[in-house]
Amino acid sequence: MKILVTGAAGFIGFHLSKKLIERGDTVIGLDNLNTYYDVNLKKSRLDILNQYDNFEFSLNDIADRDKFNTVFDANQFDVVVNLAAQAGVRYSLTNPHAYMDTNIVGFCNVLEACRHNGVKNLVFASSSSVYGANEKQPFSENDNIDHPLALYAASKKANELMAHSYASLYDLPCTGLRFFTVYGPWGRPDMALFKFTKNIIEEEPIDVYNKGDMIRDFTYVDDIVNGIISTIDSPAKPNVNWSATDPDPASSYAPFRIYNIGSSNPVPLNAFIEAIENALGKKAKKNLLPMQDGDVPATFADTSELARDFQYQPKMSIDEGIRNFVDWYREYYS
Repeated sequence: MKILVTGAAGFIGFHLSKKLIERGDTVIGLDNLNTYYDVNLKKSRLDILNQYDNFEFSLNDIADRDKFNTVFDANQFDVVVNLAAQAGVRYSLTNPHAYMDTNIVGFCNVLEACRHNGVKNLVFASSSSVYGANEKQPFSENDNIDHPLALYAASKKANELMAHSYASLYDLPCTGLRFFTVYGPWGRPDMALFKFTKNIIEEEPIDVYNKGDMIRDFTYVDDIVNGIISTIDSPAKPNVNWSATDPDPASSYAPFRIYNIGSSNPVPLNAFIEAIENALGKKAKKNLLPMQDGDVPATFADTSELARDFQYQPKMSIDEGIRNFVDWYREYYS
């Protein structure tokens, strides 16, 4: 297939693009290379992808409608995977317009381009953040998500609603994937594993929010990529049993689906830190802090629907996954 991957220089976009081109798909990777974190890391990812003949990079921005549409003028895509987004819960507290520009305006441009260019399948990134104030565990796609705690989460819920409207109006198959705390080699510098590893190596204290009393459904990037590819290969279909009097939020009469994609094996933050310490052979100096605005104490994914439909089964243990990241970090920053 010919597949457009937006956000291809990002963490998940890089891993997904690499897996797709290695299996023989043609990938056009699009990214604006913004400065939210180290652009050199993004360029290093692209250096690897550019070694493949069936990969082409487009320096572009989904929020720039005219320029973005030129990519569709030059290509006929079978599938679009939208991973381009302004990420980060905390950053949204101080830079809200970045989320409106990319996550709302940009995603509208993606939907319109898919609609007008005969795209057969749109897969897009949502987030576990949409569960917001909901404390029912594990998080299910059938739960209410009407109480986001940050603009980032609200923008991701908006993406799901926008996608459903296009699935309904234009019969565009749309699958939204709610990612749960993705980690692994080539990860983002703003994520906990990266920051903790860097500071422990440099013997600097690490900031531990809510004094470590937090639980996260950490999910290894290869498990995430395998789940994404399953939905790339099988576009969303209407749920023939969907009822308008008892509506299922995760499916529709239209070709639309929402799935959690996580490990379903949440880990206490202090155990996560201990695994990093073990991989590094060094103890962390902890700066214990209160809970941050927009954050939640626990995430836990119910992935039974993804397992039912695609036999999704995450394989990576937290200890091995962290060792893989630490090995990459030491080599990359050697």
